[in-house]
Amino acid sequence: MSEIRHLKPAGKAIFTDRYTKKAKELLTNWSKDKKATFGMVGLPLSKPSISHSGAALAPGTIRDALQSYSVYSGEQMFDLEEDIIDFGDLEMHPTDIVGSQKRLYEGLWDIYQTEAADNWFLLGGDHSVSYSSIKAFQEHYGSVGIIQFDAHHDLRNTEDGGPTNGTPFRRLLEDKIITGENLVQIGIRDFTNAKAYHEYAKENKVTVYTMADVRKNGMVSILKSEIEKLSKRVDSIYLSVDMDVLDQAFAPGCPAIGPGGMDSTTLVEGITVAAQYDMVKAMDIVEIDPTIDFRNMTSRVAAYVLLEFMKGKRLGY
Repeated sequence: MSEIRHLKPAGKAIFTDRYTKKAKELLTNWSKDKKATFGMVGLPLSKPSISHSGAALAPGTIRDALQSYSVYSGEQMFDLEEDIIDFGDLEMHPTDIVGSQKRLYEGLWDIYQTEAADNWFLLGGDHSVSYSSIKAFQEHYGSVGIIQFDAHHDLRNTEDGGPTNGTPFRRLLEDKIITGENLVQIGIRDFTNAKAYHEYAKENKVTVYTMADVRKNGMVSILKSEIEKLSKRVDSIYLSVDMDVLDQAFAPGCPAIGPGGMDSTTLVEGITVAAQYDMVKAMDIVEIDPTIDFRNMTSRVAAYVLLEFMKGKRLGY
């Protein structure tokens, strides 16, 4: 017998509909001189987490979750056609946390320098990866405004635990990589932070919207107002999406789940609106632990957020 019938490579024997293109098919490997509207990098670091976390596994599950969606927006009646250049994952040291954070900075500095993409997707990892990513980003793109979707301030002191996933924005402020007036926090949840860190945010002129503010004022109104303000002070805007901004019902795969959070529709609406602004150039997604998720629900939300960002860019053209 010269050929085995009906055989495909492992993992490829899935149903194919000739009229349906899956979102995962947008991913294309990076090669020198390749350019695209979107670039993607995995930042698989979660050892700095102050709670147990397998978030280092999330870049892979988010990519896989793209297979759950088509590229067609029925609401807008167009296909997402732009490739996503996938640089793969940056390699982490098995024991050296600070060394791994330095690797993230160095690797992302090199990747941003390629100018291979107009917009960047950074897949964490825990929230500590945002320090390295934003540091490298602002060195290439100039002054940066941050819109942080999060239940937590992530302004913890570094004396008690070092550079953990609770400290990235304090470190960015203390290292003068960003200024407090250019940091906007949306979705801060009740009974989830210490008074000292709320006061630190106010002292450093960080703009804070609690979940009560989001419910009262609306996500779209908040974002439009804050992006307009930032656009007068910075060269570019970076979105940092900590998935625990979502209520535990929508993100069971977050290490720090809790009630009283945002619903997925509100988050998605905000990402779509923010992406329509040309100044919004990058977005990280962090704090998903696939080992505790249920049916990859949280990774599927993350993949959907990526597609809504792409849709927003299309609408903003």
